[in-house]
Amino acid sequence: MDPFDNNNKVKKTYILLIVTITSFLTPFIGSSLNIALPTIANELSVNAILLSWITTSFFLTSAMFALPIGRIADIYGMKKVFKYGIIILTLACFLSAIAPNADFLIISRVIQGIGSAMIFVTGLAIIISVFPSNERGKAIGINVTTVYLGLVIGPVLGGFLTQYFGWRSIFYLMIIMGSMLTILVLWKMNEIEADEICEEKIDYLGSLLYMLMLALILIGFSNINGTLGKLMIIFGILSLIFFIIWELRVETPVFEIKMFMSNKPFVLSNFTIILNYMGILSIGFLLSLYLQYIKGYNPNITGLILAVQTVVMVLISPIAGKLSDRFDPGRLALFGTMLITVGLFIFALVEMETSVYLIIGGLVFVGVGIGLFSAPNTHLIMSSVEKRYFGLASASASTMRLLGQTFGMGFTILIFEVYLGKIQFNPQNYPELLISTKVAFILFTILSVAAILISILRDILNKTSKQGV
Repeated sequence: MDPFDNNNKVKKTYILLIVTITSFLTPFIGSSLNIALPTIANELSVNAILLSWITTSFFLTSAMFALPIGRIADIYGMKKVFKYGIIILTLACFLSAIAPNADFLIISRVIQGIGSAMIFVTGLAIIISVFPSNERGKAIGINVTTVYLGLVIGPVLGGFLTQYFGWRSIFYLMIIMGSMLTILVLWKMNEIEADEICEEKIDYLGSLLYMLMLALILIGFSNINGTLGKLMIIFGILSLIFFIIWELRVETPVFEIKMFMSNKPFVLSNFTIILNYMGILSIGFLLSLYLQYIKGYNPNITGLILAVQTVVMVLISPIAGKLSDRFDPGRLALFGTMLITVGLFIFALVEMETSVYLIIGGLVFVGVGIGLFSAPNTHLIMSSVEKRYFGLASASASTMRLLGQTFGMGFTILIFEVYLGKIQFNPQNYPELLISTKVAFILFTILSVAAILISILRDILNKTSKQGV
């Protein structure tokens, strides 16, 4: 037996361990902290809008920095960006754990979002670079599984920790895991061969316009009742227009918009991601508030209830992936979107006395729907482009998920600003919280219906193109 083969096997095992644990952290933080929000609001005297920003700030900065950091990693090296991402995320969790007020916590969440973006845009690429093609599928499967585990364990463990040890314990756990990862990274990551550095330039103006667009629109939503908020939204839309124009002209764009211009199935499949994920992220946020404030459940029980959606999703996703190889993935994705719509509509009907079993039923519909939508829709996206564009298509789908989650929370903030304003939650304003929740889910149901219509249009175009061939 060649000892060098053993050394290489050990090296790959350590790299897979590091990347999979980091893949667990981001979904765990997001799903667990949703359960802790009412507790945070009570302890730090946080109003409705600031409470929304504790979640939104993380996803906003992740979405803002994902594309630019992806280009930076291509130019300066994946390994370097990945290392710094873990260190930044760990330090940001420490700042969150000691946060004396909501503003400090939101700033630390912004830093967490940057660190998270540095991790998830590089982690999968590192696995692909380390493992040969005959071992790559298994390694990627293990990595994806840990993402799902983070989503499943987050509400359950987050609720338990919040109930018995306080919300700061979630971040203390992250500090421990991050510190262990930092040690492993500094010890074992040096054994990875040096990254191949490309000679392309960074699209600084495109990156700035993209980041400005997201920040201005989302912050504008939270100040929609004032003149400044409306102006920020207008300037955000203008930034989006200039971003599109610039990306069509620049030689090395931060986002390959030209790919969207000529490939309608690709465009429509990506739009369905944005529309579906707008409602999906907000489910955990809104139902956590509803279940704990209006229904009176403790964090532990709330976490167990919300975990139903992710458990179902984890069970269905592998089955949907196999089905998409045997049956029309477009129809599977369409059926999944329909089930998501049904679940969102159920949540739009909630009242003070609504049975928790109806909520669980809605979570099951959404969980099955996401499971049936995600893999087949990704199959459609990858099948609609040439092999040389696989990396770009995958990055595009990830970006669309982030944008959907970010704008979904943005619309939630907008609704809170209109119906609740900057108030602290108490029994006197629970009716307004209920109205805000219902309006948000009505909006997300409408957007999901739009996703159904777009899916039908995409399938018609696909059939027409095949008949033309």
